[in-house]
Amino acid sequence: MQAIYLIRVGELALKGDNRSFFEKKLKQNIRKNLGVKGCRVLNRQGRFYVEAPEEHAPQVERALAHTFGIVSYSRASRVQKDMQVIRRTAMKLIQELYPQRQEPLSFKIEARRTDKSFPLNSYQIACDLGDLLREEFSFLRVDVHRPELKIFIEIREEAFLYGGLKAGLGGLPVGSAGRGMLMLSGGIDSPVAGYMMAKRGLKLDFIYFHTYPYTSEEALDKVKHLSEILGTYCNGGTLFVVPFTEVQLEINRKVKPEEITLVMRAAMVKIAAMAAESRGAGALITGEALSQVASQTIQSISFTGSATELPIFRPLIGLDKEEIIRLAREIETFETSILPYDDCCTIFSSEHPLLRPDRRYMWKLWEEIGIEELLAEAFHKSQGFYVDPMEGISEHSS
Repeated sequence: MQAIYLIRVGELALKGDNRSFFEKKLKQNIRKNLGVKGCRVLNRQGRFYVEAPEEHAPQVERALAHTFGIVSYSRASRVQKDMQVIRRTAMKLIQELYPQRQEPLSFKIEARRTDKSFPLNSYQIACDLGDLLREEFSFLRVDVHRPELKIFIEIREEAFLYGGLKAGLGGLPVGSAGRGMLMLSGGIDSPVAGYMMAKRGLKLDFIYFHTYPYTSEEALDKVKHLSEILGTYCNGGTLFVVPFTEVQLEINRKVKPEEITLVMRAAMVKIAAMAAESRGAGALITGEALSQVASQTIQSISFTGSATELPIFRPLIGLDKEEIIRLAREIETFETSILPYDDCCTIFSSEHPLLRPDRRYMWKLWEEIGIEELLAEAFHKSQGFYVDPMEGISEHSS
């Protein structure tokens, strides 16, 4: 027995001449996220379909729920384009959904007929099925404005009947807008920032700065798990783990305590830009939110942003912490992010960092401390991990 799912897209339908590019990318992403054999992904007249063996239905629903570009999806029944068959299928659907129902239930039939050879138009189909179900099931009451149940019938090249919609993630297909490098700290903010940019079509890779033994292996494991969670939304990616201890200690030796955080952030941006270039990424992504911490004032962001010519996307810039936490809970990164393993930004930050650094002074200081070669060395020593959307994380050479 085959399970059939109908998929609805949002922004893709508005893309004009570029629509085929976005549809092709979405089709590729659905196939990759399915991760099981025997499934077919079809695109007909702007509507996507997935056909899969019944035993793979849970994997299909999980894949569709984690694929950007999908507004909603429905498990459907394929039926003959014959009103008698459609009527029987509609009654069977109600019996399966509400086998013991007694209390009143409001419902509505939504019919869409694009096959003009079908003898009834959309309105006539809806009236026919509505009258039938109301007569056959005494608990059903018609309500076309706020129904508790919607039953959909589509007459296209084939006919499909289904009850209800499951919400998708919306957005654009991952990879349709290029590639970005997410600076993944292990905290609450950066995973949410990555998710938000993936929703706008960016394919993600990840970079983490590890200062062992000052930060623990548990902190690294936390970041690996966060990359796995994000990988389920963005078709996997590569995680760079940069050995940052020597860079950090050199910065600590050569600058004042209040300057450490900003110089450290600039160093990270420069290394992240190297990683981005190696992966063909056109932007960096951070979890910065304006004035949330000392390194996120306008002046501080201006300085660290000038460490690269790449654009730095900061999708959380106008959100408060409660909004970010709510999003982290929704995408299921929050519980991992709050595990009590500090990253280097926490351990080496000053109690009284600069709030309004002078950019010219800071870059003069940068030239004086001379750590560019150390940054390149740290990047070349970085460890690479492949994040598979289905299988999780595995090591590979970067």
